[in-house]
Amino acid sequence: MTAALSFPDEVVTKALLRFVTLPSRERAALITLDNGFDHTKPNSFGPGGLASLEAAIDEAVAANPKFIALTGKPYIFCVGADITGMPLLTERAQALELGRYGHRVFRKFKDSPVPTFAFINGAAMGGGLEVALHCHYRTVSSGAAALALPEVAIGLVPGWGGTQLLPNLIGIAGAAQVILQNPLTQKQLRPAQAHEMGLADAIFEPADYLERSLAWAEGVVDGSITVTRPEVDRDMWDGVLYFAKHQLDERLHGAVHSANRALELLALAKDADFSVGTAAEDDALADLIMGDQARASLYAFDLVQRRAKRPAGAPDRGLARDVTKVGIVGAGLMASQLALLFVRRLEVPVVLTDLDQARVDKGVGYVHAEIEKLVGKGRLDAGRAAKYKGLISGSVDKAAFADADLVLEAVFEDLKVKKQVWAEVEAIVRDDCVLATNTSSLSVSEMAADLAHPERVVGLHFFNPVAMMPLLEIVRADRTDDATLATAFAVGKALKKSSVLVKDAPAFVVNRLLTRFLGVVTAAVDNGTPIEVADSALDPLGLPMRPMALLTMVGPAVAHHVAETLHHAFPDRFGVSANLGRVVEAGKRGFTDRDGNPDPEVLALLEVGSTPSTAEQLRAEATEALAREIRLMLDEGVVADARDIDLCMILGAGWPFHLGGVSPYLDREGISEKVTGARFLAEGVANAPNG
Repeated sequence: MTAALSFPDEVVTKALLRFVTLPSRERAALITLDNGFDHTKPNSFGPGGLASLEAAIDEAVAANPKFIALTGKPYIFCVGADITGMPLLTERAQALELGRYGHRVFRKFKDSPVPTFAFINGAAMGGGLEVALHCHYRTVSSGAAALALPEVAIGLVPGWGGTQLLPNLIGIAGAAQVILQNPLTQKQLRPAQAHEMGLADAIFEPADYLERSLAWAEGVVDGSITVTRPEVDRDMWDGVLYFAKHQLDERLHGAVHSANRALELLALAKDADFSVGTAAEDDALADLIMGDQARASLYAFDLVQRRAKRPAGAPDRGLARDVTKVGIVGAGLMASQLALLFVRRLEVPVVLTDLDQARVDKGVGYVHAEIEKLVGKGRLDAGRAAKYKGLISGSVDKAAFADADLVLEAVFEDLKVKKQVWAEVEAIVRDDCVLATNTSSLSVSEMAADLAHPERVVGLHFFNPVAMMPLLEIVRADRTDDATLATAFAVGKALKKSSVLVKDAPAFVVNRLLTRFLGVVTAAVDNGTPIEVADSALDPLGLPMRPMALLTMVGPAVAHHVAETLHHAFPDRFGVSANLGRVVEAGKRGFTDRDGNPDPEVLALLEVGSTPSTAEQLRAEATEALAREIRLMLDEGVVADARDIDLCMILGAGWPFHLGGVSPYLDREGISEKVTGARFLAEGVANAPNG
């Protein structure tokens, strides 16, 4: 490697070579990847790591062992390239050389005259999985936590052989799933899936994984174990990629460069010589690394991986109270989803209450049914399922909360109703019981104003569906104390949510920005813009969902209520669409039907003006409105800084990685400065690691 390609702060993953004696008394070479830290700091490949791996494979081949095996430290195989060094690549030639160097080192496993094996003992992502693909055979531990080629989601492509090797190993349909579909839907392979697809030739339990893998490898080399792989079907190759492109265009409208390049590379893999394919990977990777989308994606990725784990403004964790029992006011769908989450993650008693026994029974029944579904899918064993069912109960009497450490209300978004709930609950619970509200837009301070102990009230704003959405907005009211806030953050962490501290401001972060954005779109419809024009105006951004689909998912009634709340707070910026009100009154699911086309019945309800907008005008108006609102939110201190707004929008609204968060996008397009006179982030912040 050239000096220009060294990463000064690289934590070098060393390839540690040792020779092990097999039962046959012959020797095998075992290379273990280890960066010297525990599993919380995974192995990765920077220039130094690649150099160490190259030296190890050269030494191993020279020793002519029976076979060479590559494995990782406990729980971690390797999670790919050291992306923290990517911003240091300032010239395309540097990015090109990094790609070529990885190919050169990994190919030594593919071209080795000695049989090579990858023992995937733990997480294997990106370049980690690609080096395993270069080996002649692979085993996987059933306890491996993450198997993926996630590059497309961060503006890159699998650039060290993945696009060429994987489709020729497991077929184009499986490769398209792993390289395109999974990253864009934030999914990973489970070990059993990897084995079933043919990515791994054998699967073993973690307890004796290394011993069994070594014995299996010796059997393969001796010929006592035969590895068979089905022939790859090339007749369906073009059809699969045509369908994949159609899906991508429908969802992303061609906006994600990495997905387009990955499609091209997968097409090339059908007939191209391996050297030709890897050279094309080098070019694609170099182009993408130097592009805006990859830099933006790395900023977003770093937010999610680092800032989300160290929430700005969170109090000392030592102040948090223990939570040994949870009460939930309400037994509707949202409350029932929350009950299931708390039971599974905290493993403490959870009691639901509601106005009558029928509603309580329905809520508890929902939780039991969802637990059974998890058992049916093999994600929960019968013993743990029985335990969880035993922890969930229901009552029509709030006296069941008397010994609870945390009570969460999930009732209708009406301030009067919520204040009444808290008055009743406060009369029952202990003085140190934390009272949490799942309000999406109402004032937590106002909710707690009449209580004897308003300092123990906090907002815990979950997003729907509760089990899947990773964001938790933790709302500090005017009088919330540090112990309550610390408990909220501890609970959020236990629930495996990414928590962001927000000020008690109307609709907090995500709902405020989405309502501002949707308000522009519905106002355009009110003014006479055709629904299909309003709905497609933002397509060039490649957002995960069009506005009308988002409105349907949120629910017209909820969206209308939040709009009214924000209109009351900020009447000059937030309007209330009369047509949206008509949609709600008619009980319709939104402005469009299930296929995304304008609903004829809704069209008949609308009363529209005669000043329609073009798609370009609407796109400009919507993005400028977002910029104005973000500036106001920052001035109000709703969050610590713009990075927390970006984090909320990525985790709570699916703002795509390729745009890098809403703030860098608005900065990059010049919208921030045009509308507010200044950038949201300092020059270069979106290209640097986040604190």
